[in-house]
Amino acid sequence: MNKEIRVWDPLVRLFHWGLVVTFFIAYFTGEEESDLHIYSGYIVLGLISFRLIWGFIGTKHARFGDFLTTPTAAITYLKGLADKPKRYIGHNPVGGWMIVIMLITLFVVSWSGLKVYAIEEGLGPLAGGIPQLAIINTTYADDEEDFWEEFWEEIHEISSNFMLLLIALHVTGVFISSRLHNENLAKAMLTGKKEIDT
Repeated sequence: MNKEIRVWDPLVRLFHWGLVVTFFIAYFTGEEESDLHIYSGYIVLGLISFRLIWGFIGTKHARFGDFLTTPTAAITYLKGLADKPKRYIGHNPVGGWMIVIMLITLFVVSWSGLKVYAIEEGLGPLAGGIPQLAIINTTYADDEEDFWEEFWEEIHEISSNFMLLLIALHVTGVFISSRLHNENLAKAMLTGKKEIDT
């Protein structure tokens, strides 16, 4: 007999779907360098900051301590995919590590975006310009600014595209895990509930 239990609290679900929406808004408005791109980037940064805090003080399955395992446990879980691997109420070991990797990547995307915004527009919390010595020729200072602008733009673009790869892997993992355990993980992230055998 199956019964439903609450696994994902409303804040975890709001974080998850809010992040999906704001990341894709930021990604698809990136070429325009619009206000929508900038503000959605700020929201992404706010969401990942919240998730870091909630990972320590949140509900049981939201806490890092509930789902962060050793890398060996994640590898063992992957190796067991051919058989029927152990079912987890919260995140499985691979899912737990995927969350950490995605949060780090999103931080790099956000930080590099702030750096580009600061250098190009002189705006944002990281604005303040490149420190210059009075004896340095302004031509060299301009070259240095161009170098850093290009550097952070590359980091921003590479990390954004890497995030797309992670999203594809995440969705694939959700699909595989849902099939292996005969559960709908996407629905669980909407309703907050999973079915368990009693």
